[in-house]
This record gives sequence, structure tokens and C-alpha cells, in this order.
Amino acid sequence: MAFEKVTEKSSLYDNLEKKSIQELLVEINNEDKKVPLAVQNAIPQIEKLVTGIVERMKKGGRIFYMGAGTSGRLGVLDASEIPPTFGMSPHLVVGLIAGGDFALRNAVENAEDDLNHGWEELKQHNINNMDTVVGIAASGTTPYVIGALRNARANGILTASVSCNPDSPVAQEAEIPIEAIVGPEFVTGSTRLKSGTAQKLILNMITTTTMIQLGRVKGNKMVNMQLSNQKLVDRGTRMIIDELGLDYDQAKNLLLMHGSVKKAVEAYRK
Repeated sequence: MAFEKVTEKSSLYDNLEKKSIQELLVEINNEDKKVPLAVQNAIPQIEKLVTGIVERMKKGGRIFYMGAGTSGRLGVLDASEIPPTFGMSPHLVVGLIAGGDFALRNAVENAEDDLNHGWEELKQHNINNMDTVVGIAASGTTPYVIGALRNARANGILTASVSCNPDSPVAQEAEIPIEAIVGPEFVTGSTRLKSGTAQKLILNMITTTTMIQLGRVKGNKMVNMQLSNQKLVDRGTRMIIDELGLDYDQAKNLLLMHGSVKKAVEAYRK
């Protein structure tokens, strides 16, 4: 099948500037409803990837997200949430974006067009065959991502891609291609819309499922979350109350003494 950029096809809607606010909102929402179904179709590939990641992370492996623009920002966002949510080291899920941290807030001209830079960045992190590289590219054509995946795979590293076009170049480079085909964007070519939403959902699924499999969740609770603000201290305190039947002050003191719900409960039960 020839590669076709569905993400660049003309929107199913036209004359947007003539529509009312309500019409625009309803039509954007109607398009967004297509996203979960596209992600659902990709679950077998996501499952294959998570299985490989868990196996490697149990042996000390890491996840590296690679992307440019919106895709890169989504990777950095997902990676940055892992330490506070699951109490994991910030070095275990790493988000790399073409153009570096400056590119998180600014467009960096031509940063994504360097075929070799992504792999050079990975080598700076001492990438090895226990790690996993996930390339994120809505279009599926980003050279920064393609080069990183090509070199990683050649070096025996597990590779996956997350894209929104069928049979894209980036998918050809990945051992596990994940494709969420969401169709043309509401504003033609604006992949920060449906494509970005699909990518966000997929990254959430990858890391959340991985962390559960690694024992970072008990029941349905974030028992390893970092106590970085009063809201989270209160949430953790109530988890301990539910688990141990202590009063609020006892539970809070126990939590603050041990630093996490899991450690507090384990210490109390010893």
C-alpha cells in the first residue's frame, strides 16, 4: 500500500470562519469522538509494546520517547508525570524533543530535519538493549525520529512508533508500529488536534499499564506518588485511613514519616 498522508487531507468541514461558536465547538467535538475508536484498533500493538517494555524494565531498562513539535511535547509531558504519579526515578522514562528543552515552548527551525541528531542524543544517555525507544510522529515522516529508530533497531534495541498515517516511513523503521488513523483534522493539517489527542491517549496507556505491571499501583491507588503538595498529602492520608482504619492525624503523621503510602502501610504492619 502506498504511503498516504491522511493527516494532510482536506478537512471534512469548510468555511469555518463563517460558522458560529457553537457550530465550531460541536463539529470539533464530533471529530474528537473518532479518536478513541482509532486508538482501540491499535490495542494489539500497544499490548505487544507494553509486554516488551515491562520485561526490559524489570531488568533495569528505560523508555525513551522521541518526537518533534507537538509529538515531542507530548512525550516530554508523559515522561515528566511518571516520577510524581508513581514515585519512579526521572531517569526511567525520558522524553527527548528535537531542538531540546527550548523547543517545549518555541518552534525551533529545522530541528526535526536532522536524521542523525536523535541517535546522538540517545548515545549521550548510554542507550542499551534493555531500553525501549518510542518514536512519536503524527505525520510519520519526521527525520529526527526516523534516524533514532533506525539506529536503535540496528543496535538491537526494542523500537516502536506512534503515528497517525497508515504505513508511514516511521512505522517502517519500528519493530512495533502503532497507528491511530484518526482521519483529516478539523483545521486541515493541524495535527495538534485529533492526532495529538490520539498520541496522548496512547502514551497514557503505555506508561500507566507499565507502571501497574511493575507494582507501582495497589488496588486502584497511586500508593507510590510523591508528596509534592498538600492535595497529594491529603490524598495519601485518606488512602492510609482506608487501608488501616487510623484517624486522620495518625495517618498523616505516618505518611509524612515514611514518604509514601506504600512504605507507611508496610511499616505500620511490621
